[in-house]
Amino acid sequence: FSPGLLLVAGSFAAFRLLNRELERLVPPPPSAQRNRWKWRNIWTSLAHSLLSGGGALAGPSPRRFCLHPELSEDLVSTHPPGAHSLVAVSVGYFLEDFVDMLCNQKLHQSWELLFHHSVVIICFGIAVLLHQYVGFALVALLVEINSIFLHLRQILLMANLVHTTCYRLNSIINLGTYVVFRIATLAWMTRWLFLNRENVPPATYAVGTVGMAIMTPMNIILFYRLLRSDFFK
Repeated sequence: FSPGLLLVAGSFAAFRLLNRELERLVPPPPSAQRNRWKWRNIWTSLAHSLLSGGGALAGPSPRRFCLHPELSEDLVSTHPPGAHSLVAVSVGYFLEDFVDMLCNQKLHQSWELLFHHSVVIICFGIAVLLHQYVGFALVALLVEINSIFLHLRQILLMANLVHTTCYRLNSIINLGTYVVFRIATLAWMTRWLFLNRENVPPATYAVGTVGMAIMTPMNIILFYRLLRSDFFK
């Protein structure tokens, strides 16, 4: 096995173990007792978002790419130190979350996230196996900064803390980071892919284009749902 695949397997096992221990570490409140697996699942997802989002933001390259698109460097064959490991760890998490949802949630309730995870696993898996497009995957992990507040929102909902200042503040930050780190990041990635289409092999370009074509409408729909739920009611 390559070091990347070993890291994916280790990450899968680590997140699986964390998922099992979280009910002891963060006991679910009475309002979440009927959906204990979901409580564990969200906290596991929050742990991944803190790790991957923080790691992506700490690297100098993604920050420069978002602020100054004209300064974009080679996202195919170069990447900051540790980026390959961070992407491999994320693949392990998405595999663990895929299995967790498949085992504990009905398909009609989870098919959107399962579909999302499948796309991410394929795209990130290519980066891990080929040691290419790691920089592109690292930029994609900036999305996880917004996911931190999406997961916090779910935790507050399950804890029945909707009518609190904390929930309202999180909703505002969630919406702001959604625009900056999710919509703007995906738009920048789509632009980069289009501008560099001659430097990317046709098969990989097709995977990237399909991935962006799937993620963009999914994120627009989620943005509308958040607006309707937290601001239009």
